[in-house]
Amino acid sequence: MEKRAHDVLDAAYDGGVRYFDAARSYGLAEEFLASWLAGRALAPGSVTIGSKWGYTYTAGWRVDAPTHEVKDHTLPAFRRQFAESRAILGIHLALYQIHSATLESGVLDDSAVIDALAAARNDGLRIGLTVSGLSQADTVWRALDVRRDGVRVFDTVQATWNLLERAAEPALRAAYEAGLGVIVKEALANGRLTTRNPGGPSAALVAVVVAEAGRLGVAVDALALAWALSQPWVSVVLSGATTVEQVRSNLTARSTTLSSGSRERLVEVAMDSAAYWHERSELRWN
Repeated sequence: MEKRAHDVLDAAYDGGVRYFDAARSYGLAEEFLASWLAGRALAPGSVTIGSKWGYTYTAGWRVDAPTHEVKDHTLPAFRRQFAESRAILGIHLALYQIHSATLESGVLDDSAVIDALAAARNDGLRIGLTVSGLSQADTVWRALDVRRDGVRVFDTVQATWNLLERAAEPALRAAYEAGLGVIVKEALANGRLTTRNPGGPSAALVAVVVAEAGRLGVAVDALALAWALSQPWVSVVLSGATTVEQVRSNLTARSTTLSSGSRERLVEVAMDSAAYWHERSELRWN
Protein backbone atom coordinates (compact mmCIF):
# COMPACT_ATOMS: atom_id res chain seq x y z
CA MET A 1 0.00 0.00 0.00
CA GLU A 2 2.80 2.39 0.86
CA LYS A 3 4.61 1.72 -2.43
CA ARG A 4 1.38 2.31 -4.36
CA ALA A 5 0.78 5.54 -2.43
CA HIS A 6 4.30 6.69 -3.25
CA ASP A 7 3.78 5.90 -6.94
CA VAL A 8 0.62 8.04 -6.97
CA LEU A 9 2.38 10.86 -5.12
CA ASP A 10 5.32 10.68 -7.53
CA ALA A 11 2.99 10.95 -10.52
CA ALA A 12 1.24 13.94 -8.96
CA TYR A 13 4.47 15.72 -8.03
CA ASP A 14 6.10 15.03 -11.39
CA GLY A 15 2.95 16.43 -13.02
CA GLY A 16 3.26 19.71 -11.12
CA VAL A 17 1.01 19.13 -8.09
CA ARG A 18 2.30 20.96 -5.02
CA TYR A 19 -0.55 20.64 -2.52
CA PHE A 20 -1.15 17.34 -0.71
CA ASP A 21 -4.09 16.73 1.61
CA ALA A 22 -4.36 14.08 4.33
CA ALA A 23 -6.18 13.52 7.63
CA ARG A 24 -5.77 11.67 10.91
CA SER A 25 -8.68 9.42 9.94
CA TYR A 26 -7.28 8.43 6.53
CA GLY A 27 -5.67 5.23 7.76
CA LEU A 28 -1.88 5.61 7.39
CA ALA A 29 -2.11 8.55 4.99
CA GLU A 30 0.08 10.84 7.09
CA GLU A 31 2.69 8.11 7.59
CA PHE A 32 2.79 7.31 3.86
CA LEU A 33 3.02 11.01 3.03
CA ALA A 34 5.83 11.54 5.54
CA SER A 35 7.88 8.62 4.20
CA TRP A 36 7.39 9.92 0.66
CA LEU A 37 8.58 13.39 1.65
CA ALA A 38 11.63 11.88 3.28
CA GLY A 39 12.32 9.60 0.32
CA ARG A 40 12.27 12.49 -2.13
CA ALA A 41 14.21 14.68 0.30
CA LEU A 42 11.77 17.53 -0.23
CA ALA A 43 12.60 20.64 1.73
CA PRO A 44 9.90 22.13 3.98
CA GLY A 45 7.93 24.65 1.98
CA SER A 46 8.68 23.10 -1.41
CA VAL A 47 5.21 21.56 -1.22
CA THR A 48 2.21 22.49 0.93
CA ILE A 49 1.01 19.76 3.28
CA GLY A 50 -2.47 19.95 4.74
CA SER A 51 -4.05 17.55 7.19
CA LYS A 52 -7.14 17.40 9.36
CA TRP A 53 -8.26 16.55 12.88
CA GLY A 54 -11.66 15.62 14.30
CA TYR A 55 -12.15 12.00 13.21
CA THR A 56 -10.42 8.84 14.39
CA TYR A 57 -10.06 5.95 11.95
CA THR A 58 -11.63 2.77 13.38
CA ALA A 59 -12.20 0.43 10.40
CA GLY A 60 -9.04 -1.63 10.92
CA TRP A 61 -8.53 -1.93 7.14
CA ARG A 62 -11.92 -3.60 6.68
CA VAL A 63 -14.14 -2.17 3.94
CA ASP A 64 -17.12 -3.90 5.58
CA ALA A 65 -16.42 -2.46 9.04
CA PRO A 66 -19.62 -1.22 10.73
CA THR A 67 -17.92 2.07 11.67
CA HIS A 68 -15.10 3.59 9.64
CA GLU A 69 -14.38 6.65 11.74
CA VAL A 70 -15.52 8.34 14.93
CA LYS A 71 -16.12 12.09 15.08
CA ASP A 72 -14.82 14.12 18.02
CA HIS A 73 -14.39 17.89 17.80
CA THR A 74 -13.48 18.47 21.45
CA LEU A 75 -10.35 20.16 22.76
CA PRO A 76 -8.79 16.87 24.00
CA ALA A 77 -9.28 15.39 20.53
CA PHE A 78 -7.59 18.38 18.92
CA ARG A 79 -4.65 18.26 21.30
CA ARG A 80 -4.17 14.51 20.80
CA GLN A 81 -4.47 14.52 17.05
CA PHE A 82 -2.44 17.70 16.59
CA ALA A 83 0.40 16.10 18.53
CA GLU A 84 0.09 12.96 16.40
CA SER A 85 0.13 14.90 13.12
CA ARG A 86 3.08 17.01 14.25
CA ALA A 87 5.02 13.90 15.31
CA ILE A 88 4.51 12.31 11.88
CA LEU A 89 4.71 15.27 9.49
CA GLY A 90 6.94 17.57 11.53
CA ILE A 91 7.71 20.96 10.06
CA HIS A 92 6.19 19.90 6.72
CA LEU A 93 2.70 20.38 8.19
CA ALA A 94 1.53 23.77 6.92
CA LEU A 95 -2.27 23.66 7.14
CA TYR A 96 -4.38 21.98 9.83
CA GLN A 97 -8.12 21.77 9.25
CA ILE A 98 -11.18 20.90 11.30
CA HIS A 99 -12.47 17.77 9.58
CA SER A 100 -16.09 18.18 8.48
CA ALA A 101 -17.04 21.03 10.78
CA THR A 102 -20.77 21.49 11.27
CA LEU A 103 -22.93 23.93 13.20
CA GLU A 104 -24.47 20.97 15.02
CA SER A 105 -21.14 19.81 16.46
CA GLY A 106 -20.68 23.18 18.14
CA VAL A 107 -16.98 23.27 17.30
CA LEU A 108 -17.14 26.83 15.94
CA ASP A 109 -18.71 27.98 19.21
CA ASP A 110 -16.30 26.09 21.47
CA SER A 111 -14.12 28.84 22.91
CA ALA A 112 -11.47 26.42 24.16
CA VAL A 113 -11.04 24.85 20.74
CA ILE A 114 -11.01 28.20 18.95
CA ASP A 115 -8.42 29.51 21.42
CA ALA A 116 -6.23 26.47 20.72
CA LEU A 117 -6.59 26.92 16.96
CA ALA A 118 -5.74 30.61 17.25
CA ALA A 119 -2.66 29.78 19.32
CA ALA A 120 -1.48 27.30 16.68
CA ARG A 121 -2.05 29.95 14.03
CA ASN A 122 -0.02 32.46 16.01
CA ASP A 123 2.81 29.90 16.01
CA GLY A 124 2.87 29.96 12.21
CA LEU A 125 0.45 27.18 11.26
CA ARG A 126 -2.36 27.97 8.85
CA ILE A 127 -5.78 26.93 10.12
CA GLY A 128 -8.70 25.75 8.02
CA LEU A 129 -11.93 23.82 8.12
CA THR A 130 -13.65 21.38 5.81
CA VAL A 131 -17.41 21.20 5.37
CA SER A 132 -19.85 18.76 3.87
CA GLY A 133 -23.56 18.11 3.48
CA LEU A 134 -26.64 20.21 2.90
CA SER A 135 -25.61 22.84 5.44
CA GLN A 136 -22.01 23.34 4.35
CA ALA A 137 -22.70 26.92 3.22
CA ASP A 138 -24.14 27.83 6.64
CA THR A 139 -20.98 26.50 8.28
CA VAL A 140 -18.77 28.57 5.99
CA TRP A 141 -20.74 31.73 6.74
CA ARG A 142 -20.34 31.09 10.48
CA ALA A 143 -16.63 30.39 10.12
CA LEU A 144 -16.09 33.78 8.50
CA ASP A 145 -17.20 35.40 11.73
CA VAL A 146 -14.86 33.43 14.02
CA ARG A 147 -12.13 35.76 15.31
CA ARG A 148 -9.65 36.10 18.13
CA ASP A 149 -8.32 39.53 19.06
CA GLY A 150 -10.04 40.91 15.99
CA VAL A 151 -8.23 38.51 13.64
CA ARG A 152 -10.05 35.87 11.61
CA VAL A 153 -9.01 32.39 12.81
CA PHE A 154 -9.45 30.49 9.54
CA ASP A 155 -7.12 30.80 6.56
CA THR A 156 -8.82 28.25 4.30
CA VAL A 157 -12.09 26.45 3.72
CA GLN A 158 -12.46 23.11 1.94
CA ALA A 159 -15.89 22.26 0.56
CA THR A 160 -17.73 19.99 -1.84
CA TRP A 161 -18.40 21.79 -5.10
CA ASN A 162 -18.79 20.32 -8.56
CA LEU A 163 -20.93 20.37 -11.68
CA LEU A 164 -23.74 18.56 -9.87
CA GLU A 165 -23.65 20.38 -6.51
CA ARG A 166 -23.08 24.14 -6.37
CA ALA A 167 -25.21 25.29 -3.46
CA ALA A 168 -22.23 26.46 -1.39
CA GLU A 169 -20.87 28.74 -4.12
CA PRO A 170 -22.04 32.10 -2.70
CA ALA A 171 -20.44 31.32 0.66
CA LEU A 172 -17.25 30.09 -0.99
CA ARG A 173 -17.04 33.20 -3.15
CA ALA A 174 -17.44 35.32 -0.01
CA ALA A 175 -14.68 33.33 1.71
CA TYR A 176 -12.34 33.93 -1.23
CA GLU A 177 -13.16 37.64 -1.29
CA ALA A 178 -12.43 37.76 2.46
CA GLY A 179 -8.95 36.43 1.79
CA LEU A 180 -9.39 32.73 2.55
CA GLY A 181 -8.00 30.04 0.30
CA VAL A 182 -10.81 27.91 -1.17
CA ILE A 183 -10.08 24.21 -1.61
CA VAL A 184 -12.60 22.26 -3.69
CA LYS A 185 -13.09 18.60 -2.82
CA GLU A 186 -15.21 15.95 -4.52
CA ALA A 187 -14.97 17.74 -7.87
CA LEU A 188 -15.80 14.37 -9.46
CA ALA A 189 -18.81 13.88 -7.16
CA ASN A 190 -17.36 10.72 -5.58
CA GLY A 191 -16.93 9.08 -8.97
CA ARG A 192 -20.28 10.06 -10.41
CA LEU A 193 -18.60 12.46 -12.84
CA THR A 194 -16.61 9.70 -14.52
CA THR A 195 -17.35 6.95 -17.02
CA ARG A 196 -17.98 4.64 -14.05
CA ASN A 197 -21.18 6.39 -13.04
CA PRO A 198 -23.57 3.54 -12.13
CA GLY A 199 -26.77 5.39 -12.87
CA GLY A 200 -29.20 6.80 -10.35
CA PRO A 201 -30.68 10.30 -10.04
CA SER A 202 -27.59 11.99 -11.48
CA ALA A 203 -27.23 9.73 -14.53
CA ALA A 204 -29.08 11.97 -17.00
CA LEU A 205 -27.04 15.02 -15.99
CA VAL A 206 -23.80 13.07 -16.11
CA ALA A 207 -24.73 12.00 -19.65
CA VAL A 208 -24.65 15.68 -20.62
CA VAL A 209 -21.12 15.97 -19.21
CA VAL A 210 -20.03 12.78 -21.00
CA ALA A 211 -21.40 14.15 -24.29
CA GLU A 212 -19.59 17.45 -23.78
CA ALA A 213 -16.34 15.64 -23.00
CA GLY A 214 -16.74 13.71 -26.24
CA ARG A 215 -17.37 16.93 -28.13
CA LEU A 216 -14.13 18.39 -26.74
CA GLY A 217 -12.18 15.17 -27.10
CA VAL A 218 -11.20 14.97 -23.41
CA ALA A 219 -11.80 12.55 -20.56
CA VAL A 220 -14.89 13.12 -18.42
CA ASP A 221 -12.84 13.49 -15.24
CA ALA A 222 -10.61 16.09 -16.92
CA LEU A 223 -13.64 18.11 -18.00
CA ALA A 224 -15.18 18.06 -14.51
CA LEU A 225 -11.90 19.11 -12.92
CA ALA A 226 -11.32 21.79 -15.57
CA TRP A 227 -14.72 23.25 -14.71
CA ALA A 228 -13.69 23.60 -11.08
CA LEU A 229 -10.22 24.92 -11.94
CA SER A 230 -11.74 27.60 -14.17
CA GLN A 231 -13.60 29.25 -11.30
CA PRO A 232 -11.76 32.47 -10.32
CA TRP A 233 -12.55 31.99 -6.63
CA VAL A 234 -11.05 28.49 -6.42
CA SER A 235 -7.50 28.20 -5.04
CA VAL A 236 -6.96 24.41 -5.14
CA VAL A 237 -8.92 21.51 -6.61
CA LEU A 238 -8.29 18.11 -5.04
CA SER A 239 -7.92 15.14 -7.35
CA GLY A 240 -8.73 12.17 -5.14
CA ALA A 241 -6.97 9.86 -7.61
CA THR A 242 -5.97 6.44 -6.29
CA THR A 243 -3.91 5.19 -9.25
CA VAL A 244 -1.15 6.63 -11.40
CA GLU A 245 -3.44 6.36 -14.43
CA GLN A 246 -6.13 8.39 -12.71
CA VAL A 247 -3.59 11.05 -11.71
CA ARG A 248 -2.38 11.40 -15.29
CA SER A 249 -5.92 11.63 -16.61
CA ASN A 250 -6.84 14.19 -13.95
CA LEU A 251 -3.81 16.31 -14.79
CA THR A 252 -5.01 16.80 -18.36
CA ALA A 253 -7.66 19.09 -16.85
CA ARG A 254 -5.06 21.86 -16.76
CA SER A 255 -4.77 21.86 -20.54
CA THR A 256 -8.52 21.48 -21.12
CA THR A 257 -10.05 24.67 -22.53
CA LEU A 258 -13.76 25.29 -22.06
CA SER A 259 -15.41 27.10 -24.94
CA SER A 260 -18.25 29.53 -24.38
CA GLY A 261 -20.59 26.89 -25.81
CA SER A 262 -19.29 24.32 -23.37
CA ARG A 263 -19.84 26.68 -20.47
CA GLU A 264 -23.40 27.38 -21.58
CA ARG A 265 -24.20 23.69 -21.77
CA LEU A 266 -22.45 22.74 -18.54
CA VAL A 267 -23.93 25.54 -16.45
CA GLU A 268 -27.28 23.76 -16.74
CA VAL A 269 -25.85 20.59 -15.17
CA ALA A 270 -26.83 20.80 -11.51
CA MET A 271 -28.87 18.72 -9.11
CA ASP A 272 -31.19 19.65 -6.32
CA SER A 273 -28.91 19.67 -3.29
CA ALA A 274 -31.08 17.37 -1.20
CA ALA A 275 -31.17 14.84 -4.03
CA TYR A 276 -27.41 15.15 -4.50
CA TRP A 277 -26.58 14.44 -0.87
CA HIS A 278 -29.13 11.63 -0.64
CA GLU A 279 -27.57 9.92 -3.66
CA ARG A 280 -24.12 10.43 -2.14
CA SER A 281 -25.23 8.73 1.08
CA GLU A 282 -26.28 5.69 -0.94
CA LEU A 283 -22.92 5.26 -2.66
CA ARG A 284 -20.86 2.23 -1.69
CA TRP A 285 -17.99 2.97 0.69
CA ASN A 286 -14.81 1.89 -1.10
